[in-house]
Amino acid sequence: MNELAGKVALVTGGSRGIGAAIARRLAQAGAAVAFTYVSAADKAQAVAKQIDADGGTVLVIQADNADPGAVTAAVEQTVKQLGRIDILVNNAGIFDGGPLEELTVAQADRLWAVDVRAVFVAAQAAARHMPEGGRIITVGSALAERVPVPGMTLYSMAKSALTGLTRGLARDLGSRGITATVVHGGLIDTDMNPADGPAASALSQIPALGRYGLADDIARTVVHLAGDGGRYVTGTAITVDGGFAA
Repeated sequence: MNELAGKVALVTGGSRGIGAAIARRLAQAGAAVAFTYVSAADKAQAVAKQIDADGGTVLVIQADNADPGAVTAAVEQTVKQLGRIDILVNNAGIFDGGPLEELTVAQADRLWAVDVRAVFVAAQAAARHMPEGGRIITVGSALAERVPVPGMTLYSMAKSALTGLTRGLARDLGSRGITATVVHGGLIDTDMNPADGPAASALSQIPALGRYGLADDIARTVVHLAGDGGRYVTGTAITVDGGFAA
């Protein structure tokens, strides 16, 4: 349980859902954890209190992924207050979609800024401080691999871009012993896509396992990649989707 003792992790978008599960799992593995949130201060504090109650070290940072300066500042604050950064988990993201003919450039620009540009900015900022053995892990989506329903063009575009970005990071940072991976999650039961939502019954038929996954399924994979299990895994995508893309 202390595999990550002495390490410092930053998780973007850690106040709820997958991000909160990742922050808790990293802390349980022994890492000191910083995480960002945009507006749900009460949920962020609830996650922080749980980590603190479990004996972990936690730092909560308000930062909007749409603002490159705020993303860079979150990395710098993590290093300043926790002393270093070994693990960056790019989790924060938004969803936007709809009929192709109705999508706007403004929608595309915002989705790209939050889901892709912020990942580049955070990775660049973190790489300036990461020692050998550092990890950059990005949470993507199985929609990068398969698009089973219409209305997903923008989101699939953004999540697909993360695979190429990750491969580039792996090449740029490999000589320093820093790895870069992306975890493509499938149908995960979160506030954004609840397992009891109006479309859940139909969507549940898509994965080979015929059900939604849990945020903790993604979190466990992230912790594996952050630890010794991920030391020779880089420049690739790990899919945790219950067979969504099968």
